Amino acid sequence: MDEGRKIRFLRGKGATDVSSRLPSSGIKSRRMSTDLVFPAQVVLAFATIGMLARWYVAPRLAGLPRESALQPLLVVQAFRYIGLGFLAPALVRPSLAQSFAIPAALGTTLAAVLALAAIAALRARSRLGIPLTWAVSVVGLVDFANAFVQARGAGVVSDLGAAYYIPIVIVPAAVVSHVMILGILLRRSDNRQ
Repeated sequence: MDEGRKIRFLRGKGATDVSSRLPSSGIKSRRMSTDLVFPAQVVLAFATIGMLARWYVAPRLAGLPRESALQPLLVVQAFRYIGLGFLAPALVRPSLAQSFAIPAALGTTLAAVLALAAIAALRARSRLGIPLTWAVSVVGLVDFANAFVQARGAGVVSDLGAAYYIPIVIVPAAVVSHVMILGILLRRSDNRQ
């Protein structure tokens, strides 16, 4: 097999740096540093999700009663159980720092359970609906702040494996949802005083 065919074959098998496997090929590595790619993806995710929320979600929620407007935003929080993937050996690299993985997985799951409870309470018109919604926001934002600090300290991005999508898709969507939830809670609280 000639060098060009070997390179195409290796690329088809998911090789990321064929030049290291074929030193005589003369081809330079095409890998970019995670230090460049990851922040760019996070910024683009926040920009995209933020614009979608502002242009499409916020106008539809604006005329709804507070309890009804909060429910779809809490659904986003309910999907935070996906963070349990940080504990799944098949999803992350074995070298993922447990000082990050355990608190992140448990914190996101707690936020998801609180979100489900808040949705149920809001739908039932329970007095617990709004306090539970506040709890979701406080617990969820504290969890993200802790995960950010732990991730920076342990340098976990390169060890996320298949869970790499969580901080570039799930986290930005959840943070934008938190901002919208807090906006509704604060704005509607001010209007009632």
